Parts: sequence; structure tokens; C-alpha cells
Amino acid sequence: MAGYRKLGRRTDHRNLMLRNLVTSLLKSGRIETTDTRAKETRRLAEKMITLAKRGDLHARRQVMAYVTEETVVKNLFDEIAPKYKERNGGYTRIMKLGPRRGDAAEMVILELV
Repeated sequence: MAGYRKLGRRTDHRNLMLRNLVTSLLKSGRIETTDTRAKETRRLAEKMITLAKRGDLHARRQVMAYVTEETVVKNLFDEIAPKYKERNGGYTRIMKLGPRRGDAAEMVILELV
């Protein structure tokens, strides 16, 4: 059993979708998505914030390789990471919204704490 969810997508599609979700979360502070996507997005977003807390050039380049927008990376290193300086993980919160109307998929809000 793999340590991640496949989300019914091919690898390339899944990776790009997760990159976009992480970028959107870091850009706006909260996103509305399905429960399983939120749980995968949370894993990756927390890694990005932990890297940003390190704050060195190598960490910045690793984040740049994943997050799709340079402005979001700058914001992550300058504003988001310093907020979580004293916190060891748990930078995000998932709040359940209930089922989606079309297919009854469990919808959630994923936000930065």
C-alpha cells in the first residue's frame, strides 16, 4: 500500500493538481475542496511551510521547484513561515462542510491556522 492517495488520476495529472492546490492554499490562506484532496494537499503544504521555516537558499529553491508562482514563494518565506516559527507542524485545519450536491463527495475547507 502506497503512503499517498491516487485520487483517480494519472501520476502527472495528480502531481500538477496537488501543486495547484498547494499554491492556491498558500496564496489565499484557504481553499474549498473534497476531503481526500484536502488531506493530500495538507501533507504537501505542511512540507512547504516547514521548508520555508528553514529559510535558507536551498529550502527556497526546493519550494520554488514545487510551488508554481514566485510571488507565493516570496510571501511564504517573508510572511507565512515567520508566523509558525514557534509551532512544530499542524499549520493547517480541515473543516467539514457536508456533501457536494452533484456527487455527494464530502466537501471541506482547508485553511492555514
